Amino acid sequence: MTIKQLATSVAAAALLASPALAEVDFAGKTVEWVIPFSETGGSARWANFFAPLLSQELPGNPTVVVKFMPGAGSTKGANWFQEQEYEDGTLLFGTSGSTQFPYLLGDPRVRYEYADWTPVMASGTGGVAYLNPTDGAQFDGSANALKDIDFIYGSQGATRLDLVPLLAWEMLGMNVEPVFGIKGRGDGRLMFERGEATIDYQTSSAYLSASAELVEQGKAVPMMTWGALDTDGNIVRDPTFPEIATFKEVCEATEGCETSGEAWDAWKAFFVAGFPVQKIAFLPAGTPDDVAQTFSDAFDAVRNRDDFTTIAANQVGKYEVFVGEGALNATNTGTTVSPDAKAYVQNWLQESYGVSLN
Repeated sequence: MTIKQLATSVAAAALLASPALAEVDFAGKTVEWVIPFSETGGSARWANFFAPLLSQELPGNPTVVVKFMPGAGSTKGANWFQEQEYEDGTLLFGTSGSTQFPYLLGDPRVRYEYADWTPVMASGTGGVAYLNPTDGAQFDGSANALKDIDFIYGSQGATRLDLVPLLAWEMLGMNVEPVFGIKGRGDGRLMFERGEATIDYQTSSAYLSASAELVEQGKAVPMMTWGALDTDGNIVRDPTFPEIATFKEVCEATEGCETSGEAWDAWKAFFVAGFPVQKIAFLPAGTPDDVAQTFSDAFDAVRNRDDFTTIAANQVGKYEVFVGEGALNATNTGTTVSPDAKAYVQNWLQESYGVSLN
């Protein structure tokens, strides 16, 4: 068989196979969407936003139920998902940067492999750091007046997504003492509300749903966002919070903070891995192609709804949603950092928190 004949044969086979995708039917079924965090954080908000929309677009309109499996900064749930074998599409798993970072850093508790899973949707997010009113009154767009203040921060762990704010605050010369062990960022917000923490950060969805109200009530003062990436890879203002300065802007206004060099390069590398592709929905290893394609098509239909931009802006923020090949590429971006960035952060974790991952 010639190459041309082979190509024609493959194309014909693909056309013959394509109607089989329409045979996937979830009528009467329940899809469990497992989130490895508590029900109070941004990942919960994200999954609860997409779940009913996904139900409307999947064939047969199954019930999509969000369940939570917090523990070990999300590695508990991810390790559990690694062992699951579902071929019928009734199990979906959602990860966050806090799941990606332990994987990137070689955390010994990680027993999961992203390459084994099937990504069907990925979306970006942002993050907002904020202060209590007393300390917020000292904030002038730089951290210069904040350097002599001792802050308390509720943290999931330094190897989780929290490393982005922790490293940023250190680069600004701030004294932020993390209290490790919370199960989700929503628990950190509750610590802030109770006065047990004096500084906090939330991903966009959680900030929109709860922290923004604290700001409106005068109980919190926005400090900065992590920003977003433009088409050239430059950090620009977050489209969901264009009125709030980025960490880059605050760093440039703060004495001793540099937006170039090893620290900046490492911070930006983990920001890119953790936020522009922050949340990913996966089907388990071994999921048939037709089931995976059905989920990709359903998420594609969700993001193309006429009202999607409006409702997403109010609940999860104005960020791109990736499906199909885009979700796969986004996953690769979110689970890859340079050896130099990895080494810098590993050394920083050891020196600042006594965390050894080498």
